[in-house]
Amino acid sequence: MADVEFIKSHLTSHPDFPKKGIVFLDIFPILRNPLAFETLITHLIHHITSHTLAISQAKKVDVVVGLDARGFLLGPIIALRLGAAFVPVRKVGKLPGQCISATYEKEYGTDSFEMQADAIKPGQNVIIVDDLIATGGSAKAAGELVAKQGAKTLEYLFIVELLFLQGSSKLDAPVYSVIQSDD
Repeated sequence: MADVEFIKSHLTSHPDFPKKGIVFLDIFPILRNPLAFETLITHLIHHITSHTLAISQAKKVDVVVGLDARGFLLGPIIALRLGAAFVPVRKVGKLPGQCISATYEKEYGTDSFEMQADAIKPGQNVIIVDDLIATGGSAKAAGELVAKQGAKTLEYLFIVELLFLQGSSKLDAPVYSVIQSDD
């Protein structure tokens, strides 16, 4: 698809960042180009409306959850276009009020995410959004927070999926990534 190639052409690679041996895929050039950013958002909305909702019994998305921090760049726009609420998932101690938490494994230890306890209602249909899926730990934690609220994750959306790390196999709902990478 031409739109995927256009989006992909705006990604930049940074070898040995944030540490030696890692090639960081930078999405920020997409955001600096209004046409590329609009193409990305339109592509994701088209996928949701033509695929995700087509196979869903509910036929609607109630909540878009965005992961700290790049999911905050995509999630509110997608939620607005779908007429859904946006709910952030943040690192511990960053949200006010009563929160629920989930811990996840990282390549060098553990971390935790939180969501406000009243952010999602039981029975709501949720899409979880982030820029990239690698090992799947942070996305899995977000899915656990959605489940703790009694809601259903319809799908996980990512700009990039690192296939060789098999992160999507850890998740409790289908995964859609605009770009898949084997390296």
